[in-house]
Amino acid sequence: MSKLMIAMFVSVGLGFAGAGMAQVKSPTTNPTPASKTTYDQAVKDADAQYKVAKQTCSSLSGNAKDICLAEAKGKSSVAKADAEAAYKNTAKARENARVVHAQAIYNVAVEKCDDLAGNPKDVCVKEAKAELVKGKSNAKVDRVASDTNRDAATTQADARKDANADKREAEYKVAIEKCDALAGAAKDACVSSAKAQYGKS
Repeated sequence: MSKLMIAMFVSVGLGFAGAGMAQVKSPTTNPTPASKTTYDQAVKDADAQYKVAKQTCSSLSGNAKDICLAEAKGKSSVAKADAEAAYKNTAKARENARVVHAQAIYNVAVEKCDDLAGNPKDVCVKEAKAELVKGKSNAKVDRVASDTNRDAATTQADARKDANADKREAEYKVAIEKCDALAGAAKDACVSSAKAQYGKS
């Protein structure tokens, strides 16, 4: 892999990581909303950066190109969703921005899984899916927590219960997928252990 490609992947990855940290640490209180002008400019900037990134990706081939395009598209989607969240300044818009961020990370991760084969690839995809489920679930919990139109305590508890169930189900699927790499008694023991751990009959 060339130094240019490595540098590009690192810079795009850091872009996602930075956006992720901004989302995680964003306050649940309502900040001052962005103006329509600021929003429009952010969307234009995201489109322009995507075009440049897409051009850079065109020099690559195979899965490296697919990964590059997924990263470029994800970065653009995240920038637009963040701009919309700042402009609309609602709990729902902030939740949507976090979901878009989780989806962008998932799309890149799945493309990277294509470099693998067999059970390692299956596990890679299941782990990416589990992270997507967690990201969406956490975004929902935070949105419900900031929703002042309903009984916050009860609603948040219900949302957290649902989110935890979704996370456990996703983690269970990863554990079962890992068992597929085994055979015979070892596989049976692995499946039994996973079922016991996640309360499956």
